[in-house]
Amino acid sequence: MKRSLILLALLSWGCNGQAPPAATSPSSAATTAEPAAVAANPVEAGKKLYESTCSACHAADGAGVPGLGKPLKGSSMLTLSDAELVDFIKQGRDTSDPKNTTKVAMPPKGGNPALSDNDLGQIVAYLRSLK
Repeated sequence: MKRSLILLALLSWGCNGQAPPAATSPSSAATTAEPAAVAANPVEAGKKLYESTCSACHAADGAGVPGLGKPLKGSSMLTLSDAELVDFIKQGRDTSDPKNTTKVAMPPKGGNPALSDNDLGQIVAYLRSLK
């Protein structure tokens, strides 16, 4: 009788196109909650991405690193729209560009090809928060 009920339950899950509910462990719940919290705050998420991708050349506080990356804090680049900034970061800036005054190339996506448009948007949100 017990086997019949279990079999019936499994068949009904299969018939309605849904998988049986997955068991969640406390550790998996904790790991999925953290990214959601970060994603809810694009400035905080952007700061983490900036620190791991951009800060080597532009400094952790956006003040720039002489000979590597221009200051971003207070930069005229921040007058561009969000979409324009995302496009700029996606493209980078080659040393042949006359506006490249450091003569050091900025690679596309800051050298991190894994960054999505959403990630770049979060970086832009963080850049706009710099005072």
